[in-house]
Amino acid sequence: MTTRRALVVRGGWEGHKPAEATELFIPFLRDNGFAVEVSESTESYLDLAGTDLVLQCISMGEITNEQVKGLEAAVRAGTGLAGWHGGIVDSFRSNSDYSFMTGGQFVSHPDGFVDHRIEVVADDPIVEGITGFDLHTEQYYVHADPTNNVLATTTFRAHPDFPWIEGATMPAVWTRTWGEGRVFVCTPGHSLEDLHVPEVRTIIERGLLWASK
Repeated sequence: MTTRRALVVRGGWEGHKPAEATELFIPFLRDNGFAVEVSESTESYLDLAGTDLVLQCISMGEITNEQVKGLEAAVRAGTGLAGWHGGIVDSFRSNSDYSFMTGGQFVSHPDGFVDHRIEVVADDPIVEGITGFDLHTEQYYVHADPTNNVLATTTFRAHPDFPWIEGATMPAVWTRTWGEGRVFVCTPGHSLEDLHVPEVRTIIERGLLWASK
């Protein structure tokens, strides 16, 4: 049996616990036949030959144009890209080419930690058996690509400073294709506790497998 290769790339803002968070999913990848390599640097994007899946957890952080081109070329050729929360949609804020590929960019979590609901809105294997679930954590307001395949959404209440966002519905989980590659994004996942929520954990695990070659 051919072993698939997963590259876990982590770093950036330490508040999202990139090492601890990704370690939660490495055993799952290994149990599903992946040889897992861990990188603490986007330098690894300069050579992704033979990589079936990139699991990225880098909030904010910096990346060079050459590194983005390397990642983009690999995804376009079939390497999967997946992640959650700021580790994938609040990465490399100054690089629009990266955001174009991922299909969204975090812009705010107006209430900080808040009770909110994630509603499943698609019939898709990634969310099969899950209708919706409640969280108390950051609720991500994002700017998103209309070509995304949205699997779950979250709706905002009015905020005293931004009353006009009341009723705004944002994508919370989506997939998209990029050339021959697949991209998976789950916006919940701020804390380790969030990643232990059964529905969040299941969606991410399924998303990782879906994104891989």
